[in-house]
Amino acid sequence: MRLKRTLASLLAATALSVAAPASAETTLRLLTWGSYAPENVVKLFEEKYPDIKVEVTFSNNEEMIAKLRATGGAGFDLAQPSHDRIYAAQLEYNIYKPLDMSKIDTSNMEATLLDGVKANTTIEGGVYAVPHQWGTSGLMADKTKAPEINGWDDLCDPAYKGRTSMRLKRTILLGTAFAMGEDPFAAYADLDKYQQILDQVAEKLITCKDNIKAYWKGGDDLSAMMLSGEIVASETWDSTAYRLFSENSNIVFVPPETGALAWIDTFALPRKGEADDAAYKWINFVLQPEIVKLMSASTGAIASIKGAKDLLPADKKAAVNAAFSDEDIANLKFFANIPPGVEDMEGKTLERIKAATGG
Repeated sequence: MRLKRTLASLLAATALSVAAPASAETTLRLLTWGSYAPENVVKLFEEKYPDIKVEVTFSNNEEMIAKLRATGGAGFDLAQPSHDRIYAAQLEYNIYKPLDMSKIDTSNMEATLLDGVKANTTIEGGVYAVPHQWGTSGLMADKTKAPEINGWDDLCDPAYKGRTSMRLKRTILLGTAFAMGEDPFAAYADLDKYQQILDQVAEKLITCKDNIKAYWKGGDDLSAMMLSGEIVASETWDSTAYRLFSENSNIVFVPPETGALAWIDTFALPRKGEADDAAYKWINFVLQPEIVKLMSASTGAIASIKGAKDLLPADKKAAVNAAFSDEDIANLKFFANIPPGVEDMEGKTLERIKAATGG
């Protein structure tokens, strides 16, 4: 009888241990840009929420969409595409789900950025993104060696033959179009017109190849060329120029005379994400001023909250002030929503340029 009772007790204990796991840890799978999940911020988040483990995959706009398209919006719980890469991608591929705005503290967000992102990403009444970081693409120059650089087309000035650089991505297509007197964003409404603009831009950039020392593919190789003096000017992200300014104050970000191209990186929920509550916690956590300081030191970009410029590290704040006047800020050209088909057109144009230039 005693043996039977002991056996019964063991079986009951085993059943309870199977039915009730010791702890339920949630994994937050974050699909984001390099530097947008610095280790110190992840550590602080996991200390505050010990039941959440953050798993980070670094990516870019094209890869984010490709990854989520391949899985129908599965595999990740929070993504950070730019504001212009959500509307069309959602209509074409159905890879995101609307946000529950009641779970996001928007009280400290810059109203213009929040309203702009909501306007760009609202579909059938649902809001699909909120802003996180913003910045611009434009030009970078060593003002002691290329003082006249102030427009996209100056990268092709014969005076700088063999001493400039650019990245063969859509930014240089758009910038060159603006420099040629066109408005590529307005042309999105007429894709035949947009193709004509792309053809003109391609011819311009192919002709420009002798000016290019090398086509940069990442911030590290661009930085190395600028700091070594191999190049004197380039198309760039502003954050790269800000970092170099702290090492050489002669290297400054130059907003093109037609307007720097402005982007807003967002928070969006993949359609089949499995950790929405953890995602909302991350959003609210990283937009706290004390965390913004840490994040901005990593990204070099400006957060979407009020007073974010003052939360930048001193060297980056000085670089921003050296680059932008109030007029430059007012002249920003925010990337427009990309209609279906446009990225394919741009991709073919870039392949044509690469084939002709060896880029």
